[in-house]
Amino acid sequence: MTAPVNSMDSVRHTDLMWTATTSLRHSIDQLEFLTLLGEGTLPLDAFRTYLEQDRLYLAGYAKALAILASKAPDPATAAFWATSAASAVEEATLHESLLSGDALPTTSARATHSPTCLGYVSFLVATAATEPYPVAAAAILPCFWIYADVAVRLSASAKRVLHHDPNHPYAQWVSTYDSDEFRDVVDCARLLVDDAARLATDTQRSAMIDAFVIATRYESMFWDSALHPTPWPTSSSELAASEVTP
Repeated sequence: MTAPVNSMDSVRHTDLMWTATTSLRHSIDQLEFLTLLGEGTLPLDAFRTYLEQDRLYLAGYAKALAILASKAPDPATAAFWATSAASAVEEATLHESLLSGDALPTTSARATHSPTCLGYVSFLVATAATEPYPVAAAAILPCFWIYADVAVRLSASAKRVLHHDPNHPYAQWVSTYDSDEFRDVVDCARLLVDDAARLATDTQRSAMIDAFVIATRYESMFWDSALHPTPWPTSSSELAASEVTP
């Protein structure tokens, strides 16, 4: 599906949003997690943590996309966001197959939302539910666009890893996002957000940039937290329970 572009618009609003995150995106490119991921040298437990958290994130992201679809201005736009919600659920299923395979270390602990994952999901769902459609669409966009942008730069190293190990899960993950099909989806999402901006008020357009920046911050924090996790504070009752000898 393609969305119309007004040729009279000299600057796309998504370009303004992208420019507003220049320093953030530069810091994302420097993340140790992504560097090691592209090289295929990321510790297995960190990759497992990432997949577990991303599976939880995708469930919440699908909810946010479904809410966004319900607020869409026309049936074609609603169909795009609804299809994206279904794709997020499918992606979570693929994560599950990696987690249950033999390539990653197993664990008996049940995965729960990290502080960053819960914060990101809560922000997206709350924004989709309570903000005007243009602002909600802007908040959704970084997950599409940042992933595609990062994958382009990681793809060269991932191809080298796949050449030596065709079954390497890290390189396969990178290759999933460095594809023409995924880039087409990102381009369509951008067009829909630009369309929303043209119909938005000045206040809403400003809020769109703010929402895009916040979501981009969460993108950076999400990747980094897989390698450098920030644990939840432990309550006194949990401390007491951990000290009980069975």
